[in-house]
Amino acid sequence: MRIRRIFAAVIATAALAGLGLTGAATAQAAPADVTPSECRQGGGTPAINEEGNLCKGGTHDGEKVD
Repeated sequence: MRIRRIFAAVIATAALAGLGLTGAATAQAAPADVTPSECRQGGGTPAINEEGNLCKGGTHDGEKVD
């Protein structure tokens, strides 16, 4: 009975550690290019005539507009 609890705790700890590592790797990914329509659908405004051609606001804020 006690061994089962320890084993379950070890499995849970390993699973949570794995989730932390994958989250860290995903957070460092470079922002992807979005289309002007994707920028608008996300609630932003494509600023294609400004320096950098970025999406301003919304869910794609700061991403390059292609």
